[in-house]
Amino acid sequence: MKYRQLTKILEQDGWVLERIVGSHQQFRHPTKPGTVTLPAGGKMGKDVPPGTLNSVLKQAQLKRG
Repeated sequence: MKYRQLTKILEQDGWVLERIVGSHQQFRHPTKPGTVTLPAGGKMGKDVPPGTLNSVLKQAQLKRG
């Protein structure tokens, strides 16, 4: 999965880009707790490493599949 695809999944679930800190994007959801952080910048067209993908999906309370 590409970073761009993962960003789209988060946005479809209601996550909104709140800020960019350094080379990372931070998303916040109106009802779910916490923030989800993704690397930003030139990585948008690259594949998300499996560990990063699982961590982001867990933070976002989404299931993989």
